[in-house]
Amino acid sequence: MKIAILGSGATGSAFGAYLKLGGVEDITLIDLYKEHMDAVRDHGLLFKDHNGERVVSGFKTAYTAEEVGLVDILIVLVKSTHTKSALAGAKCCIGENTVVVSLQNGLGNDLALSEFVPMSRIGCGCGRIGTELAGPGHCIARPSQGITNMFVGPVERSELSAAACKYIVDAFAKGGLNPEYHDDIRPYLWKKAASNSGFNTVCAVLGLTMKQVYEDPNGFGLVKAILKEASDVAAAMGVAPNLYDGLVADVPTTVKSYGDYYPSLAQDLLIYKRPTEVDTLSGAISTYGKMAKVPTPVCDVLSEVVRAIQSNYALRYKDKD
Repeated sequence: MKIAILGSGATGSAFGAYLKLGGVEDITLIDLYKEHMDAVRDHGLLFKDHNGERVVSGFKTAYTAEEVGLVDILIVLVKSTHTKSALAGAKCCIGENTVVVSLQNGLGNDLALSEFVPMSRIGCGCGRIGTELAGPGHCIARPSQGITNMFVGPVERSELSAAACKYIVDAFAKGGLNPEYHDDIRPYLWKKAASNSGFNTVCAVLGLTMKQVYEDPNGFGLVKAILKEASDVAAAMGVAPNLYDGLVADVPTTVKSYGDYYPSLAQDLLIYKRPTEVDTLSGAISTYGKMAKVPTPVCDVLSEVVRAIQSNYALRYKDKD
């Protein structure tokens, strides 16, 4: 199959590496980061994970989707804030039999994709994997060990979407991940989004790593409150009866894997000073909570705090040197 990855920064490059290592021959990485695309094209991708460091070569690269043409599977990994504009520019990649698979953070990405393709040709996935772009052509991946670290499945099961998602899962498994395919992907998306929402939002607001938040009773109390609100909303929507117990049980493993890590939303807010994906994380829990008539006070307040900060980067207090 011909695959293109729309948004090939740290996470897109890591997933591309696992797919290539899993035997997928025709992969195009698409990203506006010219220096990175040029380095991968000319020298291959220097890729490091728990199995060591090696060069993964054989990728095609492009700065825009217009350079690529029709593909069988379009994997979307742009920031959720750019999904619609990115898909509008990638229409040339999408034919009658193209399956579009979102491996983005958060909830509601399938709704954005459905403006461009029918639900029967949309897949979604989520992973327990930290990624970092150390420089042009140099990607680091930290997949969780000893547990399933990738879930993929169709939004509305069809023969075409199921086959595409199973193909991705098979390649990920051969490439070094521990993935699972599921006909009903919703519980796994909600579990991942809830887990992300807890640590992403709290780490961002407090300016702490995941381990530091976990070790602070007040900080971890906020995380657990977000997990509980997400679980209550998911139950009210018929997604899963009780996500909370499993989410809390997974926390020690997650912190062990990523304890010294600032999650992506925290990086955006604290380091890069750019728009965050809060509206597909804790903000999405708030939105779905209103739809399901379930109170989500912690998600409501902390999401508003994140939005206020990102709207006022230039005005915030800075220590004088």
